[in-house]
Amino acid sequence: MTSSHPQDERDVPVEFQGVRVRLRTLILLRWAAIAGQVAALTVASGPLNLAIPLGPCFLLVGLAIAANMAAITVFPETKRLSEGQTLASLLFDTAQLAVLLSLTGGLSNPFAFLILAPATIGATVLGARSSVAIALVTIAVVTMVAWFHLPLRTDAGVEIATPAMLSLGHWLAIVIGVTFLSIYAGRVASEIRSMSRALLATQMALAREQKLTDLGGVVAAAAHELGTPLATIKLVSAELADELDDRPEQRDDALLIRREADRCAEILRSMGRAGKDDLHLRAAPVSAVLREAAEPHLDRGRDVRFELSPAAGGSDREPTIRRRPEVIHGLRNLIQNAVDFARATVWVEARWSAERLVLRIVDDGNGFPPHLLGRIGDPFIRRRPAEPAPGRPEYDGMGLGLFIAKTLLERTGAEITFANGSDPFLAEAERPERCGAIVEVVWPLSRIGQPSSGPLGENLRH
Repeated sequence: MTSSHPQDERDVPVEFQGVRVRLRTLILLRWAAIAGQVAALTVASGPLNLAIPLGPCFLLVGLAIAANMAAITVFPETKRLSEGQTLASLLFDTAQLAVLLSLTGGLSNPFAFLILAPATIGATVLGARSSVAIALVTIAVVTMVAWFHLPLRTDAGVEIATPAMLSLGHWLAIVIGVTFLSIYAGRVASEIRSMSRALLATQMALAREQKLTDLGGVVAAAAHELGTPLATIKLVSAELADELDDRPEQRDDALLIRREADRCAEILRSMGRAGKDDLHLRAAPVSAVLREAAEPHLDRGRDVRFELSPAAGGSDREPTIRRRPEVIHGLRNLIQNAVDFARATVWVEARWSAERLVLRIVDDGNGFPPHLLGRIGDPFIRRRPAEPAPGRPEYDGMGLGLFIAKTLLERTGAEITFANGSDPFLAEAERPERCGAIVEVVWPLSRIGQPSSGPLGENLRH
């Protein structure tokens, strides 16, 4: 059995697309680069009296201007580039800047470090392969510029040379800068994208639970409104049947209508009961909420045990808590995770005092991997393997399910901690019964409790 506990949110059928950069953003960045290049060339050839081949240099600047003008003319302002188009645009900027540097002193040019910009942008917005490609291209062109470039000279013909050791240091600094910034920017951007995707999945899960609750109210209203027409149909069909004693075929049709009306009424009564449960039962005892959350996983071949008792100083009467969609869905995810990895038994414990409610979900599986304990609750903490784990044939997760559960429950004021019941490296005989993963959820009763005079609370004036 696998020992990895983080799970997928399987019920969220959504695929997240890659980042698509606005063309306008790259155009604005290129305009800024063009302005800087023009200013540098003007100052270098004017006040600094450097002998720079202005014709080829301004031709390269004009090429960048032409590329921007073409992009503005051909594409709409709202155009979003694909990964390939973004890569091509950044490679163009890298090549243009590399040639410009080779005409203006190579790596001895103080502005040589700007060649890091396209690679850093690529690491931020592109995928791993494209980011590696642009980083390698940048290192290659920097190496070529270091070997093949026109030296800087003054108008008097004096060459401004840098020592070989310093030139090597410039090259090495740029190569290390490209590598470090690409890895750093790529890592940060990847975590931001993962968090955004996970938050979107969380919002979808919460919206689904809310829609189910709202649907229950609609069903209850429909059952109430359709009750009168069905009663009328039943009454009229019964009267028709009495009047058609001498016409057996028509009498059978009238009785059929009556039976079908009875059937419709029974269906609406059952739907109405479910709808009223969702609409009116805004609060329930802890045990009822826990069983509702665990219900989809009670028949999956694991023994799910519920243990409820007051803590020291707590009332013998179990508290009534709000049946919020976040609570139901979050607890359901945690119980599902425990059932997925338990060998035989899952314990769902509730303890309460006058100030707080503590829930613990424990299984007898292998527990959380020790090296991931500090990251449990983060989304996408590992990649999906090519083959499912043998201990979990349904799916092998990436942490999204636990992230959703943690996020939803924390929105209700809960504090969640993850731990293991025992050392996973102990021998089988040395492990306690509750040796698997432990998830503890703690609420202040002021946040989750529902003071009431009965199961449904006090009647409110509308």
